[in-house]
Amino acid sequence: MGQLSKFFGLKQRGTTVKTELMAGLTTFMTMAYVLVVQPSAIVGFGDASSIVDINGVSISKEAILVTCAVVSGLITLLMGLYANMPFALSTGMGTNFMLGALLQSGSISFGQIMAIILVSGLIFLALSIFGIRDLIVRMMPKNIKIAIGSAIGFFIAYLGFKNTGIGSFADGIGMGDFTKPSVFVAIIGLLIIAALTAFKVKGALLYGIIATTIIGIPFGVTQLPTSFLKVPDASQVGNILCYFDFKNILSPQFLILIFVAFFGDFFSTLGTVLGVASKANMLDENGDLPGIQKPFLVDAIGTCAGALTGCTTITTFVESSSGVEEGGRTGLTAVTTAILFIITIFISPLFLMIPDAATGPALIFVGFLMISDFGKIDFSDFTEAFGPFVMIMFGIFTGSIASGIAAGIIGHVFINVITGKFKKIHPGMYVLCVPLILYFILG
Repeated sequence: MGQLSKFFGLKQRGTTVKTELMAGLTTFMTMAYVLVVQPSAIVGFGDASSIVDINGVSISKEAILVTCAVVSGLITLLMGLYANMPFALSTGMGTNFMLGALLQSGSISFGQIMAIILVSGLIFLALSIFGIRDLIVRMMPKNIKIAIGSAIGFFIAYLGFKNTGIGSFADGIGMGDFTKPSVFVAIIGLLIIAALTAFKVKGALLYGIIATTIIGIPFGVTQLPTSFLKVPDASQVGNILCYFDFKNILSPQFLILIFVAFFGDFFSTLGTVLGVASKANMLDENGDLPGIQKPFLVDAIGTCAGALTGCTTITTFVESSSGVEEGGRTGLTAVTTAILFIITIFISPLFLMIPDAATGPALIFVGFLMISDFGKIDFSDFTEAFGPFVMIMFGIFTGSIASGIAAGIIGHVFINVITGKFKKIHPGMYVLCVPLILYFILG
């Protein structure tokens, strides 16, 4: 215990080994839902255990779950040992749904998705190494940065309503069939998570998923596996390792997808790191986090490593704040979370049996968490509010985050130019609008 305390500097940060271990467990419990959601986000929500992409390569839910657990564990371990920060990382919610939907529709291959993630990760890695992040932050207007997270949040909530059947979107927007057992179970799950959240129960999402899955058994919604333990199938995992398809990677369509992946990760990480660090009282008098380059570097390495192993953007999770609230202050919290991620590799059937009726309510609440900054958008100035409005509306009603963000940025630049406020727009924004406009023209 003494060596652990010395290595992580527990005494200096006013914490103990026991506190750090409990904090790591709490963080894991609040974000373990990613192992349930990620496979379905990529392969598709439903009974299908795998999908064949346009190149004829089979991508299975089991393979996605295993690599997600491994990479989440290893990168979170790196965060704990190298950065000594109580932050946990895994596949971020947002771009995974967008890219997964394109894969399922046959628009792009899984290899192209990984190429997009790799390029975005390399850009982030370069900016982290050379410290250029401040320029990017200054270039993007505040309202647009806030709106990106909110737009993705609304989109994820929409997916939750769609996948559970609570909402109907086949012939316009309508209410789902509440006589179906799966919809009924999903409603129960939504109420359970809401109640747990209201009482501030740590791990409300995970507990809600578990409870809803159990409730779904007598309704025939949850199908029990023949075994809860299983050694990972290496042949399935092999299909997604180092699978890259760089065809058309420089086309307008893929440039916008790279943009979405990069900026989503960049600003999500920036906001999460500063927000969680603030709760842990780790910021200096200027509101900066000493040594912020380390968590940024780990996050960038994580995205690149994720691309090599078939994972979408690896990012720092805001759920890390739950561990901080339990007293976590050092990398030992992250190390504890990392070990728990690795253990899940051998109980994959336990996660794959969880139905959409259980994961859908969690999606709705993940969306809720992501739109929490919506109130920070400045609606008092129309020229500042128009871009975020366009972004959110396009994202929801076109069913495309890429279209939403592209339209929002174009709308922001347009409204400021015609009102004579073109000087307030960073020159880089004008350059950025070129590929975004081409995206809409060329489809």
